[in-house]
Order: sequence, then C-alpha cells, then structure tokens
Amino acid sequence: MLMKWKAVAALAFLLSGPAFAAEEPGISATEIKVGGVFPFSGPASSIGLVGKGLIAYIQLVNDRGGINGRKINYIAYDDAYSPPKAVEHVRKLVESDEVSFMFGQLGTPGISATAKYLRSKGVPSIAIISGSSKFTDVANYPMTTTGLVSYDTEGKIYAKYLTKALPNAKYAILYQNDDLGKDYVSAFKAFLGKDFDRKVVTASYEVTEPTVDSQVVNLKSSGADALVIAGTPKFAAQAIRQAAVIGWKATVILNFPSGSVGGTLAPAGLDKSVGAIVGTTNKDILDPTWKDDPAMQAYRSFLDKYLPGVDITNGSYLTGYQQGILLEQILKQCGNDPSRKNILVQAKNLKDFVVPTALPGIKVNTSDTENMIWTQMRLQRWTGTSWEGFGEVLDARSE
Repeated sequence: MLMKWKAVAALAFLLSGPAFAAEEPGISATEIKVGGVFPFSGPASSIGLVGKGLIAYIQLVNDRGGINGRKINYIAYDDAYSPPKAVEHVRKLVESDEVSFMFGQLGTPGISATAKYLRSKGVPSIAIISGSSKFTDVANYPMTTTGLVSYDTEGKIYAKYLTKALPNAKYAILYQNDDLGKDYVSAFKAFLGKDFDRKVVTASYEVTEPTVDSQVVNLKSSGADALVIAGTPKFAAQAIRQAAVIGWKATVILNFPSGSVGGTLAPAGLDKSVGAIVGTTNKDILDPTWKDDPAMQAYRSFLDKYLPGVDITNGSYLTGYQQGILLEQILKQCGNDPSRKNILVQAKNLKDFVVPTALPGIKVNTSDTENMIWTQMRLQRWTGTSWEGFGEVLDARSE
C-alpha cells in the first residue's frame, strides 16, 4: 500500500512539474513558441523593422542557450498593415502554430482586429507596439500590455509643451485617420479644453493615400505656427518635406512612432528636419553623448553581428532590440513556470527594470492595474546630425 501511494505521489509530482507543459500550448522542455505579426511590407514597413530587431535579439538569446533551459521559437508573419491579414495570421499562430503567447504585435489596426479573439482564446498579448489609449484599459483588455507610451498621454505632453513654448500660436495636427492618429487629437482636446477649437486646426489622411501634400498645404493656410504629425514614418517624412517645399517654418513635433532618423528624417531630408521635436524613451545612436556608453556599444556590436549592413539610424531596430530585452526579462522572471497565466503575471510585475539603451532616469514599472510598460519619456530636438535631449524626464501618467 505504501509503495502504491509513493507511485501515485510520484505521478502527481511529474504532472505538476515540467509535464504541465503538455497542457500548455507552445511549451516543451526545450522551447517556448511565441508569436508576432508585423508590417514587414506595405505603408508602414519602416516601423515593421521593429520586428526584425526583435527577431535578431531573440537569436542572440538563443545563441546564449535560451532562458531557463528553453530556447525561444519566435514565429512572425507579415500583415502589410492590413487588419484582415492580421486576423488570418493571428488565428494561424494560435490554432496551427500553437504559440504560447503573442509578443510585440505591431500596428494599431491589426491589434484592434485581433484583440477580442486572443482574449477569447486565453492568449496573452504582451508589449504590443501600439500606444492606443484603449489598450491601456485593463477591464476591456485584461490579457494585454502595451509596449509604447500611451498616444493619449504622449499627446498631452506635446500640448503642454506647445502652450508653454508658443502660448499665443495656432497649432496644426496632421493625423492618421485611425485610433493611432485620433488619440493625439483627443489628447489636445482634453488638454486645451474650450480653447481647442480656437487654437487647433486638423487634417486627416488614410494610409491608402499616395501623399499628404494637399493636407500640409491646407494646414499652412490656417496660419498655424506648429505642426504636430501623428502618424507613421512614410507620411511624416512626406509632411516634413512638403512643409519645406512650401516654405512653412512651423515648429514640427513628431509622434514617437515617426521619430526615427533613418525611417523619417532621412527620407524627408536631414536638413529639412532641423528643429523637429519628438518624445522618446531611447538613447540616440548618433548622439556623441553616448559614443562610449557601454549599452550603446553593445547595441552597435549586436547590429554588426545579427543585422549587418542595416541602417543603424533607423530607430525601429532599437525599439525591437529593447523589446527583446523586455521579453528576456519577463521569461527570466517566470522561472520554471512559463504558463500563460504566469507570463501575464510577470509582464505586469516589472519593478524598476532598467533597459540599458533607455535614457537615464527612465525605468520600467508595471502593475496589474494598468497595461502600460513604458510610462516615461523625454523631449528631444533634431540638430541636423543627432537628437539633442532637453527638459526633464516626464512621467506620462502625470501629464
């Protein structure tokens, strides 16, 4: 009888230990499957390079032997910034590839189209590359965390800056006609209140449009002294270039997704972009301040080995690299329990975590009461050769 009890106990132990992986999709003793969807092609392909940076970092992690005895099998598909394709790919990742969870899915439209499905399947979607304010709502998106500062709170930071720097001016907002762009407009409305209609003029564009030249011309005619561009790099570059062509000397503010030198400023013209402002969490690889910084030296070495020949000025690679660091930390915190439940718990339990390539003073803190991973940022201005930071580190939650 005693031997029988021991055998039962041993079986129970095995089932409660590593064998639990058999009940958890995407987990084995040697690997964990993780899914991602990016616009590697299409109108937002520049920011799709975030996925390339993330994939390369995961290769680095696997070359080190993986995490807690498991290598990461990261499966990523291209949705070309198309919601129907995002739906198709996410279903395949969950139902055919059987990933454990989603990490770093990029693109507000595609994330919006797939969020309810992932929730219905009990699949966490961690560090999505969208700052859409709706995803910060824990009640409606309990299995999601966001990998960018909220567009709404980022927009309020810009509104606050402009009211101090140009208190008597009119502000123009060029925005992408979806949740991404609309959040910035809503932020200005919330911050300016009854003064919004008097001080702000807006123009929207669709991602299917070839250019935004006409919108920029119309915004200039309003007499605005500032141009806030809330969209993706392709259209931000067009707007900066067109403003220069028509001689509009406005103070330009770019949203974070369009704050890449290689993705936005270079196509627009580095000389035409002088003075442009953006809020960021990151050190700039072109800034001589960080030339001897160990973290940025490590990043350069990473690019040389895993992404040789890429444009190092494209900040999307750095964002992907940082995403990889966050994924690595979350999996480390999971220890021997990489279940979906624990993945979500640990994603919401990052405490004063420092991403080495983030600006000094910026730390990652998450909780189960909010879905944001990044909540701090600093304003910086393009000098013609690098980004130059100014002002204090701002906590988006207090703006």
